[in-house]
Parts: sequence; structure tokens; C-alpha cells
Amino acid sequence: MCTIPLNNFPRLDYNIHEFKKERGKIMNYQKEEIKQGITLHQIYTENYKTNLSAVFLATPLKKENVTLDALLTAVLRRGTKNISSQDLISKKLEMLYGASFDCGVEKTGDNHIMKFYLETLSEEFLPSAENILKEAIDILTDIIFNPLIENGRFKQEYVEGEKKNLKQIIEAKIDNKAKYAYDRCIEEMFKNKPYGLYKYGYIEELEKITPEELYDYYKKLINNCKIDIFYSGTINKEQVKQIVEQNENIKKLNDRKPEYVINNETTEQIENKEPNIINESMQITQGKLVMGLNINEIAEDSRFIASVYNAILGGGANSKLFQNVREKASLAYTAGSNYNRTKNCIFIRAGIEIQNYQRALDTIKQQLEDMKNGNFTDKDIKDSKELILASIEGISEEQDTEITYYYGQELANRFVELKEYMEKIKAVNKEQIIQLAQNVVINTIYFLKIQFHILSIKKFLY
Repeated sequence: MCTIPLNNFPRLDYNIHEFKKERGKIMNYQKEEIKQGITLHQIYTENYKTNLSAVFLATPLKKENVTLDALLTAVLRRGTKNISSQDLISKKLEMLYGASFDCGVEKTGDNHIMKFYLETLSEEFLPSAENILKEAIDILTDIIFNPLIENGRFKQEYVEGEKKNLKQIIEAKIDNKAKYAYDRCIEEMFKNKPYGLYKYGYIEELEKITPEELYDYYKKLINNCKIDIFYSGTINKEQVKQIVEQNENIKKLNDRKPEYVINNETTEQIENKEPNIINESMQITQGKLVMGLNINEIAEDSRFIASVYNAILGGGANSKLFQNVREKASLAYTAGSNYNRTKNCIFIRAGIEIQNYQRALDTIKQQLEDMKNGNFTDKDIKDSKELILASIEGISEEQDTEITYYYGQELANRFVELKEYMEKIKAVNKEQIIQLAQNVVINTIYFLKIQFHILSIKKFLY
């Protein structure tokens, strides 16, 4: 769950997660549109001793809105018309047997997602099998759709407080150098495109936002965003539907034609040209290399093939990158890759000494050539598939992960059952992997290197 830090908003999940354990594999997913632009998703599951409710607001990623979205998410949790402060919300959650609330923002394809979660104990573990879902939904929707407004604007104190918190988050992105390098590669690879935007926005935009502007934006967003409501737990679907449809905050929402981007999991074809190379210097102890790769493959099942390709290339300790760049050549402290399904691209990441840059880059490129030439074994394929299948099975191990999976299906306007997903992975063969490998193109090479004076000191010391 990607969150904006809640600061003085206490996490109350201490007594919930103690109950979590494996309880079986009964699961049933269904969805229906309860209003135009508002979809209810239900996951009936007996895998947990908790109920998890979530509301996602999706809107297209835009430079002018990304900072507003991040700030708005944080301001909404500060208080509602009915529950006017964080302290009062916390007390309400405590009364629900220690319910837990969380919120945050995330990029999914070319959409910006505002996420709100509320977790409660399952009714079977409450006194007299008490059903607290209605109260939970009331609180969750109150936070989102019934905010505290003063004089036609958000409360000044709340807005200014969250502006300070968000500024700290934006400024702190440089602290994690590996994550910073990864984000910078994405920014350069998707320059002047929505996905290149930073999910928390920009300080120069943040400083200009007023409580009036934020409230005006909120009203527009609520009328135009795509709203998805999720429930995961053991309460039957008709009861859940009734609770949601009769909720006063949901009832007052208008039908809408939501503005969002369908994540079709394809990228534009690019020519085999020289990659964009970016070098930056910073006071760090280890260089960070990130390479962004486009996949010029438009086959229907290319995403499943790409998943296996990525696992062989850099998906674990037995991958080509880890074994050849880190273990055999000792050119990197870390070496691996990840597949971005919504943008159909791969990112290679390695932590290296600056003097090893060219050798590490050449060795990585050799692994890409080996993939094109089929220089990998049937065992490599088998091991990689097992790694992916284990991760798919793990989707149903955490409620928020399971919800995220189905929400991704919703935004992609397709539905693939987990069982079907696994069968697609199993069906991938070597010829398909080679064909896809031949359509992998290096788009961007980003290197965050050590500033010269630090390097000089290291040479002097060693």
C-alpha cells in the first residue's frame, strides 16, 4: 500500500494483524456499476480475519493536477463535516475494535490514483457476530465525500499543515539514492509524457495552492473522476451492495462520465536508435545505474512473455544479470530488473563503483544480446516461471495486494483470472521469448555517479 505518511494520525492495526492467518482459498470476485462512473467490486474471501474496504479515485495524470491530487488526499484525512478532526476520527476507529485507516497516491499507467483504505475485524470475531461494515463504510466515505469546509474552502490550518508535510516528502525523494535514480530514469524516459510526472507533485506548484483553489479542484474532481469501491471479506454480496447503495455519501454523488485513461499495456514503437544517456553527480558512496528498455512487441499475450523474459534476465538470484554482472564479474553490488506491465517496458538497476561503469554496461548489454540469441536454458525458463507463479499465488495472501490486482484489471479494461494468468505464464516457450527479446530496445541509460572530490578521497584512502 503506497501511503502519504499519516504523521499524527495513529495507525490502529495492532490488534487486527495479530489475527491474520491462512484460512483456506475460497475466493469469488464480481463487479457491477451501481451508478454511472461508480463501480462496486466485491471479493468474497475466507483467507483473512479482516474486512478491507477501499475507495479509489482515478483521474488522468497531468502536470497541473498531480500536486493537487497529492495534497488533496492528505487534507481529506484531516477531518469531515461529521468528524471534524484526526483525533475524533481516531476515536471512531478505536470504537470499531481498532480499525485501521490509510491513504495515499499512486501512478498506474497514465492515471493518478487517490487511494483510501479502511480495515476492520471480520464480524465472526466480534461480540455477538456484530456487523460493523456499515459504520466503516460511513467513516470511509465521509472522509472522501463529506470533507470539512469553512467559508467555502478547506480549513486553512489543515491545508497549510499538509503543504508542509508534502513539501518534506518531495524534498526527501533524494534521500533514497537508488529510488531517486529509478525515478529520474522514468522521468527522462517519459519526458513530456504523463508517466514521467512525479506522483507527489512539485514544490513550485505546491506553494501556489490556496484552500479555495484546492476546494474548487476537489469539486471538479469528484464530478469527473472514476470511482471504484472495493470490499474484501466474508459478508455476502447482497448485504455489501445494500450498505454501499444506501450510504448517504454515495447517494448524493451524481452520475458521471469519468475522465481516465484505459491502460492498454502497450507502448509506441521506437526505432533502434542510440539510447538517451544521462549522467548526474551527487555526494554518494556508490554509483546507481538504471536502464529503461522499450518492448516493441504488440502480440496479444506479449505481457506474459515479457514477464518470463524479465525473470530470466534479472528477476532473482539465478537471473543472468545477477549471476553474470554481480557474481561472476563482481561489477555490481546489486543487479536486477523489473517489468512495468502498464507501460510495457523493463528497467534494469545496478549499484556499481564509478570505475566499473563501462564494464558493467557492456556486460549488461551482453546479457540482452544473449537473450536475443537464445543463450539461456530450459532450466532458466522453468526456474523463472516458478518464480512468477509463486508471486501470482502470493497475490491472494494480502488483501490490499489482491484488491490492487483486480483494480489493475479494471483500469486495463480486461479481466484475467489468477488461474488463467498462471496458465498463460506456463504456456510461454523459448521461441516466444527469443522473438520478444529481439524487439527489446534500450531507450534510456541513467547513471548517478559519485562527485569527483569524494572519488578522489576514496582513491587516497584506498
